[in-house]
Amino acid sequence: MKVGIVGGTGYTGVELLRLLVQHPEVELTAVTSRSEAGQRVDSLYPNLRGYLDLPFSEPSLDSLGQCDLVFFATPNGVAMKMARELVDKGVKIIDLAADFRLRDPLLWSEWYGDGEGHACPDVLEQAVYGLPEINRDAIAKAQIIANPGCYPTAVTLGYVPLLEAGLVDTAHLIADSKSGASGAGRQAKLGTLLCEAGESMKAYGVPGHRHLPEITQELTGIAGGPVKITFVPHLTPMIRGIHATCYSTLTTSGEDLQALYEKRYADEPFVDVMEPGAHPETRSVRGSNQCRIAIHQPQGGDVVVVLSVIDNLVKGAAGQAVHNMNIMSGFEETLGINQVALIP
Repeated sequence: MKVGIVGGTGYTGVELLRLLVQHPEVELTAVTSRSEAGQRVDSLYPNLRGYLDLPFSEPSLDSLGQCDLVFFATPNGVAMKMARELVDKGVKIIDLAADFRLRDPLLWSEWYGDGEGHACPDVLEQAVYGLPEINRDAIAKAQIIANPGCYPTAVTLGYVPLLEAGLVDTAHLIADSKSGASGAGRQAKLGTLLCEAGESMKAYGVPGHRHLPEITQELTGIAGGPVKITFVPHLTPMIRGIHATCYSTLTTSGEDLQALYEKRYADEPFVDVMEPGAHPETRSVRGSNQCRIAIHQPQGGDVVVVLSVIDNLVKGAAGQAVHNMNIMSGFEETLGINQVALIP
């Protein structure tokens, strides 16, 4: 399958490249970057030496239109400007940014557009939210996929079984989430410099983070009714990883929550429900497409604490995108993304 990547110089772009050069059903035909056009990809990312000899090229509808599938690993607002023409050419699209995640174009404009409207609301209507654990059938038939955000992936997977079973108070959910610095991207920013972020941890986006409406949208759909969630992200002094601690209050008693989670995710290749009392660590998923989950009821009370960890660049971005590609293309779901996590 001929595959292109638009925006191959960022952290999610190189993670896509790392996974795709080892995928047996993929031929990479275009990797674009306006700033690095003409430079060999492996000169910027030497980990790809011996695996990829392509140069970066300028984004072009002529070259991308010859692909079977195109990934957009670009800033918000880029994919939507090329999506309609690629869709008309029959090219499948997986966008790793937020252009197609929010189904309401006015909501997108409020959180991502700085007042500007969505460039292709007609294409937005066709997009499928690419969380395989809840949308597998729709993904298989889709031409355009909105790859979920990293925080929403960890938080949503943490809540799915409880909300599907209707066991918790949906008006008072809390997600306390931590991310490594790579989540901020490769662009130089003062707040993610080593001397600024090292040996420190801070919350940010407390009044309202861009991932909040995405999380609310998906949890509302799963619950089948209104959901209110307090979402607080934090920057932690590590490169990769997300740890989401998800709190909720039970509205019933006597449920075996461990069994509930094990049954719900029994057939999911990339969700690992750990043994009772476990505390999953971000290092246990580094470099892998796994989400590890553990369920707790402190002191046997009515508060449920779900711990959910992922690698923000893999399950939270590139790995999930390849998982979506596999489903869209009829490949084995784990093909090319079944790597064991890196420890240490």
